[in-house]
Amino acid sequence: MRVEAITLRRLQMRLKAPFETSFGSTHERSVLLIELQADGLTGWSEITAMEAPTFNPETVGTSAVIVRHVLVPAVLGKVFGSASEIPAAFAHVRGHEMARAGIENALWDVEAQQANKPLSKLLGGAKNEIPCGVSIGLQSSPEVLREKVAVEVAAGYQRIKLKIKPGKDLHYVSAIRKTFPDVTLSVDANSAYTLTDQEHLKRFDEFRLLMMEQPLWWDDIYAHSKLQKALQTSICLDESIQHVRDAATAVELGATRIINVKLGRVGGHSSARDIQAYCLAKNIPVWCGGMLESGVGRAHNIAVSSLPGYTLPGDVSASKRYWVEDIIEPVVEVSPQGTIRIPDRPGLGYHVRRELIERWTIEKETWRAR
Repeated sequence: MRVEAITLRRLQMRLKAPFETSFGSTHERSVLLIELQADGLTGWSEITAMEAPTFNPETVGTSAVIVRHVLVPAVLGKVFGSASEIPAAFAHVRGHEMARAGIENALWDVEAQQANKPLSKLLGGAKNEIPCGVSIGLQSSPEVLREKVAVEVAAGYQRIKLKIKPGKDLHYVSAIRKTFPDVTLSVDANSAYTLTDQEHLKRFDEFRLLMMEQPLWWDDIYAHSKLQKALQTSICLDESIQHVRDAATAVELGATRIINVKLGRVGGHSSARDIQAYCLAKNIPVWCGGMLESGVGRAHNIAVSSLPGYTLPGDVSASKRYWVEDIIEPVVEVSPQGTIRIPDRPGLGYHVRRELIERWTIEKETWRAR
Protein backbone atom coordinates (compact mmCIF):
# COMPACT_ATOMS: atom_id res chain seq x y z
CA MET A 1 0.00 0.00 0.00
CA ARG A 2 1.48 3.32 -1.08
CA VAL A 3 0.35 6.27 1.02
CA GLU A 4 -0.75 8.77 -1.60
CA ALA A 5 -2.42 11.50 0.46
CA ILE A 6 -3.30 12.38 4.04
CA THR A 7 -5.90 14.92 5.13
CA LEU A 8 -6.18 16.19 8.69
CA ARG A 9 -9.49 17.77 9.65
CA ARG A 10 -10.61 19.46 12.82
CA LEU A 11 -14.36 19.35 13.42
CA GLN A 12 -16.29 21.11 16.15
CA MET A 13 -19.02 18.83 17.52
CA ARG A 14 -21.27 19.69 20.45
CA LEU A 15 -22.28 16.96 22.89
CA LYS A 16 -25.97 16.47 23.64
CA ALA A 17 -25.17 17.09 27.31
CA PRO A 18 -21.99 18.09 29.20
CA PHE A 19 -19.81 15.19 30.37
CA GLU A 20 -18.07 15.82 33.71
CA THR A 21 -15.13 13.93 35.19
CA SER A 22 -12.72 14.66 38.02
CA PHE A 23 -10.63 16.82 35.68
CA GLY A 24 -13.39 18.98 34.22
CA SER A 25 -16.55 19.24 32.16
CA THR A 26 -16.72 18.80 28.38
CA HIS A 27 -19.43 20.58 26.37
CA GLU A 28 -17.89 20.46 22.88
CA ARG A 29 -15.36 18.17 21.23
CA SER A 30 -12.74 19.29 18.78
CA VAL A 31 -12.66 16.10 16.74
CA LEU A 32 -9.51 15.40 14.72
CA LEU A 33 -10.08 13.10 11.75
CA ILE A 34 -7.47 11.48 9.52
CA GLU A 35 -8.42 10.65 5.93
CA LEU A 36 -5.70 8.55 4.32
CA GLN A 37 -5.59 7.51 0.67
CA ALA A 38 -3.57 4.51 -0.46
CA ASP A 39 -3.84 2.44 -3.63
CA GLY A 40 -7.02 4.26 -4.60
CA LEU A 41 -8.77 3.47 -1.31
CA THR A 42 -9.67 5.82 1.54
CA GLY A 43 -9.22 4.97 5.21
CA TRP A 44 -10.57 6.94 8.15
CA SER A 45 -9.55 7.24 11.78
CA GLU A 46 -9.83 9.63 14.71
CA ILE A 47 -7.16 11.22 16.88
CA THR A 48 -8.75 11.07 20.33
CA ALA A 49 -6.79 13.83 22.10
CA MET A 50 -8.65 16.28 24.29
CA GLU A 51 -8.57 20.07 23.99
CA ALA A 52 -6.37 20.43 27.09
CA PRO A 53 -3.69 18.08 28.53
CA THR A 54 -5.99 16.76 31.26
CA PHE A 55 -6.24 13.08 30.36
CA ASN A 56 -2.65 12.73 29.09
CA PRO A 57 -0.03 15.17 27.78
CA GLU A 58 -1.47 15.23 24.25
CA THR A 59 -3.91 17.84 23.02
CA VAL A 60 -5.75 18.58 19.79
CA GLY A 61 -3.17 21.28 19.08
CA THR A 62 -0.06 19.22 19.80
CA SER A 63 -1.41 16.29 17.81
CA ALA A 64 -1.94 18.48 14.76
CA VAL A 65 1.63 19.78 15.00
CA ILE A 66 3.09 16.26 15.30
CA VAL A 67 1.02 14.97 12.38
CA ARG A 68 2.04 17.89 10.18
CA HIS A 69 5.76 18.06 10.95
CA VAL A 70 6.72 14.53 12.04
CA LEU A 71 4.29 11.76 11.09
CA VAL A 72 3.19 12.78 7.60
CA PRO A 73 6.82 13.10 6.36
CA ALA A 74 7.56 9.65 7.78
CA VAL A 75 4.86 7.86 5.74
CA LEU A 76 3.80 9.99 2.76
CA GLY A 77 4.77 8.32 -0.49
CA LYS A 78 6.06 5.24 1.34
CA VAL A 79 4.92 1.68 0.61
CA PHE A 80 3.75 -0.61 3.44
CA GLY A 81 2.97 -4.30 3.19
CA SER A 82 0.67 -4.01 6.19
CA ALA A 83 -0.56 -1.35 8.60
CA SER A 84 1.34 -3.26 11.28
CA GLU A 85 4.54 -1.85 9.74
CA ILE A 86 3.60 1.73 10.64
CA PRO A 87 5.00 1.59 14.22
CA ALA A 88 8.47 0.91 12.78
CA ALA A 89 8.18 4.06 10.67
CA PHE A 90 7.43 6.00 13.86
CA ALA A 91 10.13 4.34 15.96
CA HIS A 92 12.01 7.64 16.22
CA VAL A 93 9.00 9.37 17.82
CA ARG A 94 8.74 9.33 21.60
CA GLY A 95 5.23 9.65 22.96
CA HIS A 96 2.40 11.26 20.97
CA GLU A 97 0.55 7.95 20.93
CA MET A 98 -2.79 9.46 19.94
CA ALA A 99 -1.35 11.21 16.91
CA ARG A 100 0.49 8.05 15.85
CA ALA A 101 -2.67 5.99 16.28
CA GLY A 102 -4.51 8.33 13.95
CA ILE A 103 -2.20 7.58 11.03
CA GLU A 104 -1.82 3.86 11.71
CA ASN A 105 -5.50 3.13 12.25
CA ALA A 106 -6.48 4.82 8.99
CA LEU A 107 -4.14 2.48 7.11
CA TRP A 108 -5.71 -0.50 8.90
CA ASP A 109 -9.03 0.62 7.42
CA VAL A 110 -7.45 0.72 3.94
CA GLU A 111 -5.86 -2.71 4.40
CA ALA A 112 -9.17 -4.24 5.49
CA GLN A 113 -10.90 -2.82 2.42
CA GLN A 114 -8.10 -4.11 0.20
CA ALA A 115 -8.47 -7.58 1.74
CA ASN A 116 -12.27 -7.32 1.38
CA LYS A 117 -12.60 -8.06 5.12
CA PRO A 118 -14.25 -6.29 8.04
CA LEU A 119 -11.59 -4.57 10.13
CA SER A 120 -12.57 -6.74 13.09
CA LYS A 121 -11.70 -9.90 11.16
CA LEU A 122 -8.42 -8.47 9.86
CA LEU A 123 -7.39 -7.70 13.44
CA GLY A 124 -8.19 -11.25 14.53
CA GLY A 125 -11.67 -10.84 15.99
CA ALA A 126 -14.21 -13.64 15.84
CA LYS A 127 -17.31 -12.23 17.53
CA ASN A 128 -20.53 -11.18 15.87
CA GLU A 129 -21.48 -8.77 18.64
CA ILE A 130 -19.91 -7.16 21.69
CA PRO A 131 -21.29 -6.44 25.18
CA CYS A 132 -21.63 -2.76 26.02
CA GLY A 133 -21.30 -0.73 29.15
CA VAL A 134 -21.90 2.94 29.72
CA SER A 135 -19.94 5.67 31.50
CA ILE A 136 -21.90 8.27 33.45
CA GLY A 137 -20.23 11.56 34.34
CA LEU A 138 -20.34 13.33 37.68
CA GLN A 139 -23.80 14.57 38.63
CA SER A 140 -25.09 17.29 40.93
CA SER A 141 -26.69 14.91 43.44
CA PRO A 142 -27.25 11.18 44.12
CA GLU A 143 -30.88 11.67 43.10
CA VAL A 144 -29.94 13.01 39.67
CA LEU A 145 -27.41 10.20 39.27
CA ARG A 146 -30.11 7.62 40.08
CA GLU A 147 -32.27 9.03 37.31
CA LYS A 148 -29.39 8.82 34.82
CA VAL A 149 -28.56 5.25 35.81
CA ALA A 150 -32.20 4.19 35.57
CA VAL A 151 -32.31 5.35 31.94
CA GLU A 152 -29.19 3.37 31.03
CA VAL A 153 -30.29 0.23 32.88
CA ALA A 154 -33.61 0.38 31.03
CA ALA A 155 -31.67 0.72 27.76
CA GLY A 156 -30.05 -2.64 28.46
CA TYR A 157 -26.42 -1.69 29.09
CA GLN A 158 -24.58 -4.57 30.74
CA ARG A 159 -22.29 -2.47 32.95
CA ILE A 160 -22.68 0.94 34.55
CA LYS A 161 -19.55 2.98 35.25
CA LEU A 162 -19.76 5.97 37.58
CA LYS A 163 -17.23 8.79 37.53
CA ILE A 164 -16.13 9.70 41.06
CA LYS A 165 -13.98 12.24 42.87
CA PRO A 166 -13.56 13.29 46.53
CA GLY A 167 -16.87 14.66 47.78
CA LYS A 168 -18.83 12.87 45.06
CA ASP A 169 -18.07 9.25 45.71
CA LEU A 170 -19.23 7.02 48.58
CA HIS A 171 -22.73 8.40 49.09
CA TYR A 172 -23.32 8.54 45.33
CA VAL A 173 -22.20 4.94 44.77
CA SER A 174 -24.14 3.79 47.85
CA ALA A 175 -27.33 5.32 46.47
CA ILE A 176 -26.91 3.50 43.17
CA ARG A 177 -26.07 0.15 44.77
CA LYS A 178 -29.14 0.36 47.06
CA THR A 179 -31.43 1.18 44.14
CA PHE A 180 -29.83 -1.30 41.72
CA PRO A 181 -28.53 -4.16 43.89
CA ASP A 182 -27.82 -6.51 40.97
CA VAL A 183 -26.40 -4.20 38.30
CA THR A 184 -22.77 -4.71 37.30
CA LEU A 185 -21.20 -1.55 38.67
CA SER A 186 -17.75 0.04 38.43
CA VAL A 187 -16.23 3.40 39.32
CA ASP A 188 -13.64 5.57 37.56
CA ALA A 189 -11.62 8.14 39.50
CA ASN A 190 -9.42 9.50 36.68
CA SER A 191 -6.56 9.87 39.19
CA ALA A 192 -8.55 11.91 41.71
CA TYR A 193 -7.05 10.25 44.81
CA THR A 194 -3.65 9.64 46.39
CA LEU A 195 -2.23 6.81 48.44
CA THR A 196 -3.10 8.74 51.62
CA ASP A 197 -6.76 8.05 50.75
CA GLN A 198 -6.28 4.28 51.14
CA GLU A 199 -8.63 3.87 54.11
CA HIS A 200 -11.28 5.88 52.32
CA LEU A 201 -10.92 3.82 49.15
CA LYS A 202 -11.20 0.57 51.11
CA ARG A 203 -14.78 1.52 51.93
CA PHE A 204 -15.72 0.91 48.28
CA ASP A 205 -15.28 -2.82 48.89
CA GLU A 206 -18.79 -2.99 50.36
CA PHE A 207 -20.38 -2.10 47.01
CA ARG A 208 -19.34 -5.30 45.19
CA LEU A 209 -17.80 -3.40 42.29
CA LEU A 210 -16.51 -4.99 39.13
CA MET A 211 -13.51 -2.66 39.36
CA MET A 212 -12.13 0.69 40.48
CA GLU A 213 -10.50 2.41 37.53
CA GLN A 214 -7.33 4.53 37.83
CA PRO A 215 -7.77 5.82 41.39
CA LEU A 216 -4.21 7.20 41.76
CA TRP A 217 -1.72 9.22 39.69
CA TRP A 218 -2.12 8.99 35.92
CA ASP A 219 1.53 8.02 35.32
CA ASP A 220 1.91 5.65 38.28
CA ILE A 221 2.07 1.88 38.54
CA TYR A 222 3.98 1.22 41.77
CA ALA A 223 1.59 3.08 44.11
CA HIS A 224 -1.32 1.21 42.55
CA SER A 225 0.41 -2.05 43.45
CA LYS A 226 0.47 -0.95 47.09
CA LEU A 227 -3.17 0.09 46.99
CA GLN A 228 -4.33 -3.12 45.27
CA LYS A 229 -2.89 -5.18 48.15
CA ALA A 230 -5.16 -3.26 50.54
CA LEU A 231 -8.35 -3.58 48.48
CA GLN A 232 -10.73 -6.43 47.76
CA THR A 233 -12.01 -4.46 44.76
CA SER A 234 -10.03 -5.04 41.58
CA ILE A 235 -8.07 -2.08 40.29
CA CYS A 236 -8.23 -1.42 36.56
CA LEU A 237 -5.50 0.72 35.02
CA ASP A 238 -6.20 3.14 32.20
CA GLU A 239 -3.96 6.22 31.90
CA SER A 240 -0.95 4.33 33.30
CA ILE A 241 -0.84 1.84 30.40
CA GLN A 242 0.67 3.21 27.18
CA HIS A 243 2.17 0.03 25.72
CA VAL A 244 2.67 -3.66 26.44
CA ARG A 245 5.71 -2.98 28.66
CA ASP A 246 3.51 -0.96 31.01
CA ALA A 247 0.94 -3.75 31.01
CA ALA A 248 3.58 -6.35 31.89
CA THR A 249 5.01 -4.16 34.66
CA ALA A 250 1.57 -3.54 36.16
CA VAL A 251 0.58 -7.20 36.08
CA GLU A 252 3.87 -8.47 37.50
CA LEU A 253 3.81 -5.89 40.31
CA GLY A 254 0.22 -6.78 41.16
CA ALA A 255 -0.93 -3.23 40.42
CA THR A 256 -3.94 -4.26 38.34
CA ARG A 257 -6.29 -7.17 37.71
CA ILE A 258 -8.00 -5.61 34.68
CA ILE A 259 -6.72 -3.36 31.89
CA ASN A 260 -8.60 -0.73 29.92
CA VAL A 261 -7.36 -0.52 26.32
CA LYS A 262 -7.90 2.80 24.56
CA LEU A 263 -6.64 2.78 20.99
CA GLY A 264 -5.40 6.34 21.08
CA ARG A 265 -3.73 6.09 24.47
CA VAL A 266 -1.70 3.01 23.49
CA GLY A 267 -0.71 4.22 20.02
CA GLY A 268 -3.02 2.30 17.67
CA HIS A 269 -4.17 -1.18 16.72
CA SER A 270 -0.70 -2.77 16.66
CA SER A 271 0.09 -1.79 20.25
CA ALA A 272 -3.44 -2.66 21.35
CA ARG A 273 -3.03 -6.15 19.90
CA ASP A 274 0.28 -6.58 21.74
CA ILE A 275 -1.44 -5.70 25.03
CA GLN A 276 -4.41 -7.94 24.23
CA ALA A 277 -2.17 -10.91 23.45
CA TYR A 278 -0.11 -10.44 26.62
CA CYS A 279 -3.20 -10.11 28.82
CA LEU A 280 -4.87 -13.10 27.17
CA ALA A 281 -1.82 -15.23 27.99
CA LYS A 282 -1.85 -13.97 31.58
CA ASN A 283 -5.64 -14.37 31.96
CA ILE A 284 -6.08 -10.63 32.59
CA PRO A 285 -9.43 -9.33 31.29
CA VAL A 286 -9.32 -6.31 28.97
CA TRP A 287 -12.01 -3.98 27.71
CA CYS A 288 -12.19 -1.00 25.37
CA GLY A 289 -12.47 2.44 26.92
CA GLY A 290 -13.92 5.52 25.28
CA MET A 291 -12.81 9.13 24.73
CA LEU A 292 -16.11 10.72 23.66
CA GLU A 293 -15.36 9.69 20.08
CA SER A 294 -17.36 10.48 17.01
CA GLY A 295 -18.67 7.55 14.98
CA VAL A 296 -15.31 7.11 13.23
CA GLY A 297 -13.45 6.48 16.48
CA ARG A 298 -16.36 4.41 17.78
CA ALA A 299 -16.16 2.15 14.72
CA HIS A 300 -12.49 1.40 15.44
CA ASN A 301 -13.42 0.67 19.08
CA ILE A 302 -16.06 -1.81 17.98
CA ALA A 303 -13.54 -3.61 15.80
CA VAL A 304 -10.90 -3.94 18.52
CA SER A 305 -13.51 -5.10 21.04
CA SER A 306 -14.12 -8.18 18.88
CA LEU A 307 -10.74 -9.71 19.77
CA PRO A 308 -10.32 -12.59 22.25
CA GLY A 309 -9.78 -11.45 25.81
CA TYR A 310 -12.16 -8.50 25.59
CA THR A 311 -14.48 -10.22 28.03
CA LEU A 312 -15.87 -7.21 29.94
CA PRO A 313 -18.40 -4.70 28.59
CA GLY A 314 -16.55 -1.69 27.19
CA ASP A 315 -17.45 1.99 26.98
CA VAL A 316 -18.68 1.54 23.41
CA SER A 317 -22.18 2.93 23.63
CA ALA A 318 -24.78 4.17 21.16
CA SER A 319 -24.19 7.28 19.04
CA LYS A 320 -27.35 8.89 20.38
CA ARG A 321 -25.94 9.03 23.92
CA TYR A 322 -23.52 11.75 22.84
CA TRP A 323 -24.53 13.21 19.48
CA VAL A 324 -27.72 14.60 17.99
CA GLU A 325 -26.26 13.60 14.64
CA ASP A 326 -23.23 11.35 14.10
CA ILE A 327 -20.82 11.39 11.14
CA ILE A 328 -21.33 7.72 10.21
CA GLU A 329 -24.28 5.71 9.02
CA PRO A 330 -25.85 3.63 10.13
CA VAL A 331 -25.36 5.14 13.55
CA VAL A 332 -24.12 2.86 16.32
CA GLU A 333 -27.07 1.33 18.13
CA VAL A 334 -27.28 -0.88 21.20
CA SER A 335 -29.72 -3.79 21.37
CA PRO A 336 -32.17 -4.21 24.27
CA GLN A 337 -29.74 -6.88 25.53
CA GLY A 338 -26.91 -4.35 25.74
CA THR A 339 -24.91 -5.48 22.71
CA ILE A 340 -23.62 -3.93 19.48
CA ARG A 341 -23.61 -5.91 16.28
CA ILE A 342 -20.21 -5.92 14.59
CA PRO A 343 -20.53 -4.81 10.95
CA ASP A 344 -19.68 -7.40 8.32
CA ARG A 345 -18.80 -5.00 5.49
CA PRO A 346 -15.16 -4.43 4.47
CA GLY A 347 -13.10 -1.88 6.38
CA LEU A 348 -14.75 0.02 9.22
CA GLY A 349 -18.13 -1.27 8.07
CA TYR A 350 -19.82 2.12 8.28
CA HIS A 351 -20.40 4.81 5.66
CA VAL A 352 -18.63 8.06 6.52
CA ARG A 353 -20.91 11.04 5.97
CA ARG A 354 -18.53 13.28 4.06
CA GLU A 355 -21.09 16.06 3.55
CA LEU A 356 -21.61 16.35 7.32
CA ILE A 357 -17.87 16.22 7.96
CA GLU A 358 -17.30 19.06 5.48
CA ARG A 359 -20.05 21.13 7.09
CA TRP A 360 -18.54 20.80 10.57
CA THR A 361 -14.89 21.15 9.53
CA ILE A 362 -13.23 24.30 10.86
CA GLU A 363 -9.65 23.47 9.81
CA LYS A 364 -8.34 21.26 7.03
CA GLU A 365 -4.93 20.45 5.58
CA THR A 366 -3.96 17.94 2.89
CA TRP A 367 -0.57 16.51 1.95
CA ARG A 368 -0.01 14.61 -1.32
CA ALA A 369 2.85 12.38 -2.41
CA ARG A 370 4.75 13.42 -5.50
